[in-house]
Amino acid sequence: MKREPGSSTGFALAQTRRTLPIALLRAREAVMERFRPMLRDIGMTEQQWRVMRVLAELGETDATELAAQACILAPSLTRILRTLTERGFVTGNRASGDARRLQLSLTADGLRFMTEASPRSAQIYAGIESDLGGDQIHQLLDGIERLLERLEARQAR
Repeated sequence: MKREPGSSTGFALAQTRRTLPIALLRAREAVMERFRPMLRDIGMTEQQWRVMRVLAELGETDATELAAQACILAPSLTRILRTLTERGFVTGNRASGDARRLQLSLTADGLRFMTEASPRSAQIYAGIESDLGGDQIHQLLDGIERLLERLEARQAR
C-alpha cells in the first residue's frame, strides 16, 4: 500500500489546515480574538456573553432552549447561570403549568448591562464586516446554515 507523504498511517488525509473542522476553529479564534478584549473589560466570559445575548434576544426562555441557542452544554449552563444570577443579571421563575421547568430572563440590571455593552460589541462586528465586506459575511453565514441543515438532515435519517 502506497503511503501519502507525511502520513504514518497509510491513509490519505487532507492537509490539516485545509479541513473543515480546523478551518472553522481557526476562523472562530480569529473572530473571537477581536471580542476578547471587550469581554475582559466588561468581566464576562465568552460563554456568559453568549447566554446574555441569547436572553436579550429571546426574552424569557427555558434552560433547554437557552443552552441550544447559546451552544452551551447543560452542565456548563448551570454554572454560568449561577454566576450570572449572583451578579444580578439573570433571574429564573418556575413555568406556570410545569413547576419542573425554569423560565429564565434578564433582570433590569442585566438589560441595562446589555444596553451598555452591546454598542462596543456591535462596533467590533462592524469592523470585521468592514474588513471582509457585508456580502461576504452573509455568504459565509448562508453557507454555514446550508452545511448545518444538510448535516442535521443526514443525521436525522
